[in-house]
Amino acid sequence: MESEEWNEWFNPASHSRESLIQIQSEIASKIVVEDDFEPLRTVGGADCAFVDGSIICGIVVLDYGTLDMVERAHVVQDVVFPYIPTFLSFREGGAIVAALAKLKTRPDLLMFDGCGINHPRRVGIASHVGAVLDIPTIGVAKNILCGNAEVPESVGDVKPLVFEGEQLGWVVKTTKRSNPIVVAPGHRVSVEGSLEIVRHCLGGHKLPETTRLAHLYVNEVKGELRSRSNE
Repeated sequence: MESEEWNEWFNPASHSRESLIQIQSEIASKIVVEDDFEPLRTVGGADCAFVDGSIICGIVVLDYGTLDMVERAHVVQDVVFPYIPTFLSFREGGAIVAALAKLKTRPDLLMFDGCGINHPRRVGIASHVGAVLDIPTIGVAKNILCGNAEVPESVGDVKPLVFEGEQLGWVVKTTKRSNPIVVAPGHRVSVEGSLEIVRHCLGGHKLPETTRLAHLYVNEVKGELRSRSNE
């Protein structure tokens, strides 16, 4: 997809709350919460970091069977949208799409450090990017943005996340000494499927290897940029 085709969905001319909600509403109408993908061979993780007015977006691609690294790519862009709660997609989405375009191996499914349908308007960043690009996505967040769930106490325990009478995802205890994570479908993945895939990608850490390695990657790039600026 060329940049002019998706730019309106991530960098709208108007930043008014009303116009942003209208865009989110249009995107939400396209979201599919069913497993709609071929057997996974690769899986990706995306994360962003910020430094000196720039956004860094990194994407890693892993072999789904072994979780070995296949490829990674990143972009550094000027920040063009302010931080506004529940509108994170407009701040990070364009950079994520640009980083995805740099990959030689497009992942069969992409995980995000953020929400999927577990969002007040059902369109967190995983759902926003997934629906615009029509790719399977999952959101993996560190905190509950909306809804309620019991707190899982033991490693491996899972509790449903419910908002307005609908299950939107899961709260999962992944390691003994860390807080639970929140797992939810983004697009073209079911509630049950999102949990199964994330569980498969756990490597003994709080986060699945996808978003964990993407987080390390963007912080590596961030450190390099800061070192250059101090030379």
